[in-house]
Amino acid sequence: MADWTRLMARDGHEFNAWLAAPEGAPRGAVVVLQEIFGVNAHIRAVVEDFAKAGYLAIAPALYDRIRRDISLGYSPAEIEEGRGYMMQLPQEKVSLDIAACIAVVRHAGRVGAVGYCWGGTLAYLAACSLPVSCAVAYYGSRIAANLDQHPNAPVLYHFGERDASIPPDAIERIRAADPHGVFHLYPADHGFNCDHRAAFEPDSAAHARRCTLDFLAEHLG
Repeated sequence: MADWTRLMARDGHEFNAWLAAPEGAPRGAVVVLQEIFGVNAHIRAVVEDFAKAGYLAIAPALYDRIRRDISLGYSPAEIEEGRGYMMQLPQEKVSLDIAACIAVVRHAGRVGAVGYCWGGTLAYLAACSLPVSCAVAYYGSRIAANLDQHPNAPVLYHFGERDASIPPDAIERIRAADPHGVFHLYPADHGFNCDHRAAFEPDSAAHARRCTLDFLAEHLG
């Protein structure tokens, strides 16, 4: 069962989140962090997939601080629109919304953060400053710009070898900054996990999913 729920951050901001519960007792909880396209159909499906794997899963609608119900597709115009929304959000406010989600689902057990694109960077930052037991960062294009912050929890990184937004030297700098991190590189471009995008690479996405579920099982249960 999946549906929208309303949460409140510590600063009083109310926002929506897509919440999905597993059929049985949860193995733990996963906070899913959106791409620049909002909590759209793809992100909602990702949340539901983690619930099917046994986790209580939730995705905060981070753009609710700008306007409710922002859900974008993947056209060039929508990419630019999404970047514009992302640039409007201070990291400290985003972190408040993520922290509220962690607080709501932590009764299910250990909590992990899994993010994609912008959300990949947010998952990394969650491992640095929020009470998560692990994080999974799919092609987080701004992780290399935040290496002054260091993870306090294990991080699994997924990168595409053809991703021009995350060149090999950026990946090497991330490796050097997080020598305990787990890194997987795929013969794929940015966004390879999203089956709504032209960059979707099904074999890479399937392998990354298996690695992610193994990592979550190790650190969450």
